[in-house]
Amino acid sequence: MASLRSPYDPRNAEMAVFQALLVARKEYGGKKIVLHDADDRKLSYDDIVRAAFALGSALKKDTKRGEALGLMLPTGAGAIITFFAINAYGRVPAMLNFTAGARNVKAALKAAQVKRIVTAHAFIEKAELHELVGELKSEAEFVYLEDVRKALGAKQKAAGALGPIAPWAISSNPHPSAPAVILFTSGTEGDPKGVVLSHRNIVANVHQILAHVPQALRLDDVLFSPLPTFHCFGLTAGALLPLLGGMKSVLHPSPLQTKIIPKRVEETGATFLFATDTFLNQYIRACTGNELGKLRYAVCGAERVRDETRQLVRRRFNVELLEGYGATEAAPVISVNQPNHNHHGTVGRLLPGMEVMFESVPGIEKGGRMLVRGPNVMEGYLSPSKPGELQKLPSGWHDTGDIVVQDDEGYLTIKGRLKRFAKIGGEMVSLAVVENCASTLWREHEHAAAVLPDKRKGEQIVLLTTFPKADRSELQRWAQDHGVNELSLPRKIFQVKAIPVLGTGKMDIGGVQKLAAEIAARNETGGIQAAE
Repeated sequence: MASLRSPYDPRNAEMAVFQALLVARKEYGGKKIVLHDADDRKLSYDDIVRAAFALGSALKKDTKRGEALGLMLPTGAGAIITFFAINAYGRVPAMLNFTAGARNVKAALKAAQVKRIVTAHAFIEKAELHELVGELKSEAEFVYLEDVRKALGAKQKAAGALGPIAPWAISSNPHPSAPAVILFTSGTEGDPKGVVLSHRNIVANVHQILAHVPQALRLDDVLFSPLPTFHCFGLTAGALLPLLGGMKSVLHPSPLQTKIIPKRVEETGATFLFATDTFLNQYIRACTGNELGKLRYAVCGAERVRDETRQLVRRRFNVELLEGYGATEAAPVISVNQPNHNHHGTVGRLLPGMEVMFESVPGIEKGGRMLVRGPNVMEGYLSPSKPGELQKLPSGWHDTGDIVVQDDEGYLTIKGRLKRFAKIGGEMVSLAVVENCASTLWREHEHAAAVLPDKRKGEQIVLLTTFPKADRSELQRWAQDHGVNELSLPRKIFQVKAIPVLGTGKMDIGGVQKLAAEIAARNETGGIQAAE
């Protein structure tokens, strides 16, 4: 069986995810420590395989092959072992976003036909999720890891003991095209949909990443991820990439612990840090010393990287920032900058094995709506309106919904989501441009643009900002000095205490839009004042 570190060959991805773990164990040694979490658990390949077989043997009871089991756990060893435990016996982990609210989680359960949720008493207690559990009890049975471990019998213990010795005889080894995991869209643009990724999709994406940046990822690297494993960036890049590629993964349960994370990065000797722009900026500012000094790279995705963040991490710690681009539907990485070919302002070039095409959009002169196809692109969607029914992609093409420009060297520049454009006077204006202007002028603060109805021009742009002294006239002068079109200026500026974000660290677009509408409505009725 070829290593995933071999030059890219799609045939090397023709295996199940758990099988890929076993291949890595054989290649790099069962005793190698490859997982370290916030509870200071340090696990080897043998530890993970042994625990996965024992737990999986218990979890498969009263379930059938191909059945989706909900997984609701924080980022850590428990989540990864449970993921592999479910996978080892041919069941499918459905990664539930416990920060999304009961309504969205219920929609996810319905879409994937989840009847059991695996979680832990300690997690529910610590995260104060009792209310959520109460609301979900009518939808699914809860299985608690503490109870499962106490009830482990001779059969399960034997599976754990024999697993490292004869794994091929015990694991189910599903077909590469079979579902490996179900993740869910954010639900900001309607009910969350289940994204069905096959074993081939996941293994291929890991293989593509390793082949794309072969010089950057070394076997002695330590990859630190505080990203949630219910998000594909956290699952694939933060956990599966290092485990299947022979490196150590250091996991942290929440990206919100901005003062703790820099210290853990230093203590664990991390050389890579996965983050969103928002959180990376916060980690840098929380540093009191050289906490991030051992990092060689910071890898950012899920949202646009600001020049301020790039310059800050370079100036403070001499760390190179690699910006990439992905989608849950692509397992998730589509493109990423490379260490020796790092073009700032772009998201790099396509990973090997990927195809791209662009559809023109009326009102947009440069770039087009980008569609992608490749071995990492999902099998299809599951919708709450048609539970359990896989909606496959036409000819394998996924519509990203993003307006993208590709230059002559193949570098991609994201202009914005099609839904994040405003049509003003017949012209399409990117909300990202508005946010870029504000973040360049007022670097120390957070900004988000939204679209509201306009009686004269159809739509208008408003800006939410945490800067209490934000002034439109100042922004207008800056725009004039830098040749920015007047259309890219917000009609109004609303001061807010915080910009809504999702549990993944991405901007909550739906929350931003809702907040802007509420503020505008209060203004009309004599509420808080907006700066114009």
